[in-house]
Amino acid sequence: MQAMRTAWLVNGDRMAYGDAWALQRALVAARQAEQIPDVVLTVEHPAVITVGRAGRVSNVLVPAEALAARGIDVHHVERGGDVTYHGPGQLVGYPILNLRALDEDVVRYVRLLEAALIAALAPWGILAERVRGFPGAWVGGAKIAAIGVAVKRRVTMHGFALNVDPALEHFALINPCGLGKPVTSMARLLGRAITLDEVRPEVERALAETLRIAPTPVSLDDLGARIGAAVSPA
Repeated sequence: MQAMRTAWLVNGDRMAYGDAWALQRALVAARQAEQIPDVVLTVEHPAVITVGRAGRVSNVLVPAEALAARGIDVHHVERGGDVTYHGPGQLVGYPILNLRALDEDVVRYVRLLEAALIAALAPWGILAERVRGFPGAWVGGAKIAAIGVAVKRRVTMHGFALNVDPALEHFALINPCGLGKPVTSMARLLGRAITLDEVRPEVERALAETLRIAPTPVSLDDLGARIGAAVSPA
């Protein structure tokens, strides 16, 4: 069995997407230089739309001017996948991992992220599953978690977004992942409100077990000090 390796768990709370993206790049550089161990950063973003490498702008269904009027930015990023919405009530995870621990197998890594999210949902009686050819976690044909990753010199960035209790109507701003398929959330399936603070520990536990990491909590301020960058929540 693969040995456990140390990973820092960092709760970034609410963080602007651009700030989290810059922090990821700093973490990737530090991990590539072996200045830090693996890191799993979890955050909640203000409303934002991201377009991946394979993304088509046509999958953003609202004009840029209208989005800007609502304070919603659009970022073109280096992750895989198409168009994704992030916003309040969604738990976003950014694992910064040295992929050599997984034999540099990106497909295996994505499958492990799917497995972790499926396991994290089980304690609430939510039976999620994989859908062949469509990365993420699905319940009854609706996507509850999206996955889109990038790898830079063997180190991962970007990651997953789990719909805990977001405003699902905001997904009408896009064609999610370019698939034309519905989305759902934990709150909708449970029929009640649920918070990120309730869900985060289960996601962290599932990631630790699935990725074989020994988690060590690190504050956002301590993280910034260790990588020589100023980081703060939005």
